[in-house]
Amino acid sequence: MNNHDIDFKLVGDDMQFVEVELDPQETVIAEAGSLMMMEDGIRMETIFGDGSGSQGGIMGKLFSAGRRLITGESLFMTAFTNEGRDKKHVAFAAPYPGKIVPMDLSEQGGKIICQKDAFLAAAKGVSVGVEFQRKLGTGFFGGEGFIMQKLEGDGLAFIHAGGTIQKRELAPGETLKVDTGCLVAMSRTIDYDIEFVKGIKTALFGGEGLFFATLRGPGSVWVQSLPFSRLASRVFAAMPAAGGSKDEGSMAKGLFNLFNGD
Repeated sequence: MNNHDIDFKLVGDDMQFVEVELDPQETVIAEAGSLMMMEDGIRMETIFGDGSGSQGGIMGKLFSAGRRLITGESLFMTAFTNEGRDKKHVAFAAPYPGKIVPMDLSEQGGKIICQKDAFLAAAKGVSVGVEFQRKLGTGFFGGEGFIMQKLEGDGLAFIHAGGTIQKRELAPGETLKVDTGCLVAMSRTIDYDIEFVKGIKTALFGGEGLFFATLRGPGSVWVQSLPFSRLASRVFAAMPAAGGSKDEGSMAKGLFNLFNGD
């Protein structure tokens, strides 16, 4: 095993957090700002990149950090190491209502491709990078642009998404059509493309967008019931126009501030 072998427990239903149990000298990495709580004896350290050691020198680390900037993520991540003699616990919370999904990368061929803001935390040794879509149409209209996240290694990683998450197993040649915003993650063997919605009336007035993702097996696919972009658009749509009641405006503004962390 190249990754640290960590134990964990998921807590909650729709507002989940994951509690990771660290043996002495074990380390877990996480996105900046995801920490919920940790016990005494755990050292928190900001690291450049993901700490996997796969960047290969200074130039490799700079290149890896530059690619993370493209996805809108920070240049730095945070490592939490148990420096005590007993087991210690650290917890990470999802940034908005939804589910946290643990993934054992050794069971997924060592690689998972996911939406660019899905990563929450992982055992040290997991490499967090970017996956560029090779197909021009997929890049322009696939909902996530040219760039998605890729998680590589043989350890545990935790991703999060909105609403309820369902895992689908696709047989060889089996096809699943998904709203582009509802795609959370897929295994490396999935063939991913986008397809234009057929019919002018359906495209213009169907309310489902002009494109959807076409996923062809074999492999695993994870989909979410409530993408954050859909949730945010409904909140904006509910905000009253000029002249609306004060109570309605205050409620909508409160919801807007809640989902934006203010």
